[in-house]
Amino acid sequence: MKRILMLATGGTIASMESGQGLSPAITSEEILSHVPAVGELCQVETLQLMNLDSTNIGPAHWLKIAGAVRERYDSCDGFVITHGTDTMAYTAAALSYLIQDSPKPIVITGSQKSIALNDTDARRNLYDSFRYAVDRDSHDVSLVFDGRVILGTRARKERSKSFNAFSSVDYPERAVIRDGKLIRYLAPRSYAYGAEPVFYDKLEDRVLLLTLIPGMGAEALGLLMDQYQAVILQSFGVGGLPGGGNGPFAQAMEGWLAAGKTIVMMTQVPYEGSDMSVYQVGQQVKERFRLIEAYNMTLEAATAKLMWVLGRTGDPQKIRELFCNPVQFDMIV
Repeated sequence: MKRILMLATGGTIASMESGQGLSPAITSEEILSHVPAVGELCQVETLQLMNLDSTNIGPAHWLKIAGAVRERYDSCDGFVITHGTDTMAYTAAALSYLIQDSPKPIVITGSQKSIALNDTDARRNLYDSFRYAVDRDSHDVSLVFDGRVILGTRARKERSKSFNAFSSVDYPERAVIRDGKLIRYLAPRSYAYGAEPVFYDKLEDRVLLLTLIPGMGAEALGLLMDQYQAVILQSFGVGGLPGGGNGPFAQAMEGWLAAGKTIVMMTQVPYEGSDMSVYQVGQQVKERFRLIEAYNMTLEAATAKLMWVLGRTGDPQKIRELFCNPVQFDMIV
């Protein structure tokens, strides 16, 4: 039987009523005890890395999770990570950059209701995650939820309460799991025998997200410039800035770029991505500045990738090259 390590980080799946709302309190061993059928699939070891509401999970925790996988990579055949749903897509994306080209599966899952409840989705999600992890054709980072297997760079939480909380954005699901049966939609990636993953251990977390709304001024860009190394500007439609290449946002961007900062442009629209060359208000800006366009990346992937890129280099040209080089189908241009 394969040996799978379950890394527990907290989240709803591990939550109990605290008197002030739900809070993670259930241990990794207790979580696993609710799904005894997993023992028929594989040998399982558990590790309690943390027990946090995922609202409180950020880049430092992503590095801790990736480090735990790295330390135990040679002794295990795969990994299942239990996590809160609120920032799960961010963590899945971050792990896709911190652990690349992994012949062994790294699966992240959780639930919309605590595993201690009768009407929970946790038991199914956990079983499905192990079912996917033990399959010989499973590799790299995936999110498993409600019977769907989604690439770590393509997942987004789109529903706050329903069991079908996550979707695969602008890319097919890897597979579905129905009644314990794994049905693949995408051909699995093949790895040579003895192939090793590439691990990274640095992130630059001084990344700002600024979402534009109609009538918004550009003052915030100038005021926040000293606190951040990069900004992701979420604009409208296929991409553009109010005022185009000569407006107040363009002027504020000049200050960022002159200070050696990085600007990434992306759309607020959930699907199909940006193309700043379509309209004048986008084309003017793209031609004038050295900004980077995220195209059809998810916000979660763009954020995590930018932190990963800035953790590797401060050179503007190399930042552009690394960001625009696809990793795990995060960008389809």
